[in-house]
Amino acid sequence: MKKRLRKLAGRYKLIDRVLITPYRSYGTHSHLYIMGRVLDNEPLKITQDANIFKTIKTTYKQFDTFEIPEAQIDLSLPGKVQASTKTDDEGYFLFDDIIEEDLAEYADEEGWLNYDVYYKGPLGKKTELLEDPFKGDFLIPHNQAEYGVISDIDDTILHTGVTSFLKLRLLKNSLLTNAYNRIPLKGAAEFYQKLHKGRNAKLNNPIFYLSNSPWNLYEYLKLFLDHNAFPKGPILLRNFRTPFDGSLKPEKPHKQKEITNILQTYPNLNFILIGDSGEHDASIYTEIAAQFPDRILAIYLRSVKHKKQMNRVLSIIDDFETTPLLMVETSREAVLHAKKHGFI
Repeated sequence: MKKRLRKLAGRYKLIDRVLITPYRSYGTHSHLYIMGRVLDNEPLKITQDANIFKTIKTTYKQFDTFEIPEAQIDLSLPGKVQASTKTDDEGYFLFDDIIEEDLAEYADEEGWLNYDVYYKGPLGKKTELLEDPFKGDFLIPHNQAEYGVISDIDDTILHTGVTSFLKLRLLKNSLLTNAYNRIPLKGAAEFYQKLHKGRNAKLNNPIFYLSNSPWNLYEYLKLFLDHNAFPKGPILLRNFRTPFDGSLKPEKPHKQKEITNILQTYPNLNFILIGDSGEHDASIYTEIAAQFPDRILAIYLRSVKHKKQMNRVLSIIDDFETTPLLMVETSREAVLHAKKHGFI
């Protein structure tokens, strides 16, 4: 309660503990793009045997955040690469730098590079650093990658219910269901592992995960992906906007902006796009394919049983011929198509 009152009074002068969550991100051998958040919170504990009351408590904690603004964050990478930045008003930090060192030399066989993050203040006499340093990693796709995959999460690999009436099923699944109990769509993890290996059976092809979910659900979604054996990949969420947020709204939808950034970051890499027919994936993906006609190898849209949405999607894709586009009911259909086109 004291912490809540301090926050209502306008930011803290006393910081109990420091928790840094570096987000799985991506870059190149010479371009850093690392995001994360700094909070005065306890680490999130999602346990497999949690009952409904513990799950609700955990959900509440994901959104009951105590941000640490204007905090100095130092970054240390192999090759003696050092960088420094500060958090914004919501506790987010971003390293977006061009460097001379070839970072790919220090990545593992799948392209993941480990780094250390140090909190440099402000600090109080009783402030507890939960780690020192905090550990993170980001992806540098292998130069022998055959292609990349950019995939939606909600109702594409994870039963969400985003098209349900008043989004009630979405709220139940996302807020009231333990991450360990969330059910992936049948065969999705196996399909993504096949794409990750590609034709050469090596773990070279990068997988990027997109969602309109807020960053508050990052640990939840990361746990779901890891627990269900999806290939490790950057997770790209969005800032949670409140009705009182006075900042300018983005000109383009979150997914469209992120896909464009990925395509521009890797100009020599082609991509497969995977989404669903439930919201706006069809219009966003076809627009991206029209903008980059030689870069999109295929589009897979998982069919969501929603008549109005399906009619809208069909009106978009019926005359679309820029790149192969398949509406699928099951992962098996996508696997057969991918084999036919030589992706796997």
